[in-house]
Amino acid sequence: MDLMELGAQLLSDKLGTQVDQGSIVAALTGLLGDGQGNVDLGALAGKIASSGQLGDILGSWLGDGANAAISAEDILGIFGEGDVADFASKLGTSTGNAAGGLADVLPQIMDKASSGGNILESLGGAEGLLGAAKSLFK
Repeated sequence: MDLMELGAQLLSDKLGTQVDQGSIVAALTGLLGDGQGNVDLGALAGKIASSGQLGDILGSWLGDGANAAISAEDILGIFGEGDVADFASKLGTSTGNAAGGLADVLPQIMDKASSGGNILESLGGAEGLLGAAKSLFK
């Protein structure tokens, strides 16, 4: 099972939607994608790291320990309420429910994607990721 299929299954279970897996995968890809149909978890990690105090949360997702929680409000801050509302409408749920579902699912997706360190290593480790994110705001 690929990451988006895993995310779709987790979201479907969390939200209790009757939307088919393909539609959930498409919605996730739209939210997490690079605009060309590919999921860009590195860009997502950069967005999270650049969101102020969320660097420690991201580090927990990419590391081997337990995943720190993120709030639905933080999800809205990372993606913007409009994008989360668009995502929610594709799933037939409210913006708040979608943000809550993403808050539960994104840590698991990032944790699974970083198993073995592949995302973190490609970004130069946690220090490199945080440094890259900070450089965006100089």
